[in-house]
Amino acid sequence: MYIFTPQDAARMTGTKYRAVLVAAKFARMLNEMPRDVQVQWDKADRGVKLTTLAMQKLVSGELGFRELRRRRSDV
Repeated sequence: MYIFTPQDAARMTGTKYRAVLVAAKFARMLNEMPRDVQVQWDKADRGVKLTTLAMQKLVSGELGFRELRRRRSDV
């Protein structure tokens, strides 16, 4: 079992809430990959759940992200 503290996550993203959003988005992206691409992952990453893998990559600094501002709608 892996344990990620809120401080570890916030160190990479600024806030723990943003860390959860970034990791969830990355986990969804991993889930959408074809199975043949997933087979090419490292052996250590194969038995790990996608959400845990996303948090590992984020906390270790391997996952980079860029926040885009949403446009305001003129409705």
